[in-house]
Amino acid sequence: MTETVVSTTQPQPVPAAPVQVAPVKRSGGRLRALDGLRLIAALMVALYHYGGRGGEVTKAWGSPADQQFPTLHTPFAYGCLGVQIFFVISGFVICMSGWGRPLRSFFASRVSRLMPAYWAAVLLVAGVFALPWVAYRTVSPSDALVNLTLLQQPLGVDRVLGVDWTLWAEIRFYALFALVVVLPGATRRRVVMFCACWTLAAAIAQGARMPLLDIVLMPEYAPFFIGGMGLYLIHRDRKDATAWGIVAVSFLIGQHYAVRDLWNVSDPHAFAHRTSYGIILVVAFGFLAVAAIALGWLDRANWRWLTVAGALTYPFYLVHEHLGWVVIRVLHRSLGLPSSVTFVLTITSMLTLAWLLTHFVEDRLTPRLRTALNKAR
Repeated sequence: MTETVVSTTQPQPVPAAPVQVAPVKRSGGRLRALDGLRLIAALMVALYHYGGRGGEVTKAWGSPADQQFPTLHTPFAYGCLGVQIFFVISGFVICMSGWGRPLRSFFASRVSRLMPAYWAAVLLVAGVFALPWVAYRTVSPSDALVNLTLLQQPLGVDRVLGVDWTLWAEIRFYALFALVVVLPGATRRRVVMFCACWTLAAAIAQGARMPLLDIVLMPEYAPFFIGGMGLYLIHRDRKDATAWGIVAVSFLIGQHYAVRDLWNVSDPHAFAHRTSYGIILVVAFGFLAVAAIALGWLDRANWRWLTVAGALTYPFYLVHEHLGWVVIRVLHRSLGLPSSVTFVLTITSMLTLAWLLTHFVEDRLTPRLRTALNKAR
């Protein structure tokens, strides 16, 4: 009897030729230097609010701030440009966070990031200003409730927070970016077209002088958001000539609006005289600092404390102005501390309050709100 031997060895498939995929440069992790730049921009704004302008802070000091800081009040006056730096950072971060993310996730991320600390700040400032011994005008209960929506500015309602006008600009940017880029899906081509079309449309809006177009297209702020988006494209590919062109045009237009709105040498009654060269240099610093981060030149600035600094920035920005007035009045006028000591202690106290808001409000509510919005039907 002949035995039939059956081989148990299976034929090996011929390996397919490898598919060549073009590499796409992406972020290599959290950009901690960007967190540090956020805090620098927030501190710039605080310098402006405490010692670089007149208004309500004069009541806190008991005399004009230029008398409190006769040498520093002019440099402090440039601190208001921290807002423009914030907008450049925002353009970079929103483009980065919206890349590859569905609309619901993008919406949940933005709402959960903005609203918990904002709600807490509105309630805290409104409550403190309602105290009988605080000598600052509070808003009505009805207006305070409207402020919780973040729509008080277009509705013509008195604002609880002086800085919340910047959040209204941020919201409009988020909406434009979500509709044009996130909803159809973020790609380099789509972001480039969005930047180009927004730049042209904003210029047309400026020439048309139509309030509706100004509200939607924000000609005076658009260059900073657009410049930030261009810098994110450079972060993905530093050889992207189109992205470099977007950044260059955005800087040229952005410095124009900054000089137009903030140059005040011709005003003899101005608190401090900003020069056009000084304004251009600060705007250039904002663009160059974000560019250095985008190009990886500051990757060595990877210290963990910068992440903490970045987390403190937003709540600090929200509460520092109005509550700072109260602290300055107590420390300087009631306790008689020198101006310099009062200045440092006020910023320190606002950073401490920001840490409390981060720990007890944001860390607890932000993830819950994000989860709830992501699950919403």
